[in-house]
Amino acid sequence: MRPAWRNAKHASQWEMTLREYAAPLRRLPVDKISTDDVVSVLKPLWNDKPETASRLRGRIERVLDAAKAQGLRSGENPARWRGHLDQLLPRRQRFTRGHHAAMPYAAVPAFLHDLRARQATAALALEFAVLTAARSGEVLGGRWDEVDLDRAIWTVPASRMKAGREHRVPLSKRAMEILKAIHECRNGDYVFPGQKPGKPLSVMALEMVLRRMKIDDVTVHGFRSSFRDWAAECTNFPNEVCEAALAHVIGNKAEAAYRRGDLFDKRRKLVDAWAAYCSTPQTGRVVAFGR
Repeated sequence: MRPAWRNAKHASQWEMTLREYAAPLRRLPVDKISTDDVVSVLKPLWNDKPETASRLRGRIERVLDAAKAQGLRSGENPARWRGHLDQLLPRRQRFTRGHHAAMPYAAVPAFLHDLRARQATAALALEFAVLTAARSGEVLGGRWDEVDLDRAIWTVPASRMKAGREHRVPLSKRAMEILKAIHECRNGDYVFPGQKPGKPLSVMALEMVLRRMKIDDVTVHGFRSSFRDWAAECTNFPNEVCEAALAHVIGNKAEAAYRRGDLFDKRRKLVDAWAAYCSTPQTGRVVAFGR
């Protein structure tokens, strides 16, 4: 199923859960796996890690369905929930996803000042993510053939976007400085290469930068919220420009049907203003750009 997944993080999560949590099943022939086997794997996780357990159950079910489709087993799927495991395991409470912990936008300039003292590729990737307000998966999967250094544009293909739609990202002067510095010593197709040849940085690389800086109450994804709060409170840019910068899908179907442009020129002014704000330790200053 890997070709259908949009980022490396999803594939990594699949591999980890099946490798670690489903380890007792891996030694068994697929046609010998029983309901008792599946329950024995799920039960230790079911109450303590309900979201992990639920995803694991679904992935085991998919594996056994694939085995059946290939003629490697027959009969009912022992990992099926409705009418089967729901009679053996307590129904878990509905998972409610909270907001990603975000750094207050007033603290971002000082944070980036400290971050720039670190020369590691992961630190540069994190700063690039903050400046572009991009998702970490989009940054980590970035390839040089997506970047136009002459026009300062990064075009993320639809296959790597959450909304499944191509997204052009205008690059500020500082973002371009990062790319040009890395480009001088590039050693592969990925903008931010990992330690393994031909592979990008790992999905945890950016979070580990935060941990090493002893910033434990902030997530990488949360910097998108920092950017959005700054744009709303410190600028005059219209809401639709700010939302387009985050590659958010237009909720109103009628409006989405008629809006064909991507507000690129206005978004360039927005990211330039954000980069200017991020480059000064002064906080509380209103940046009145946008109309």
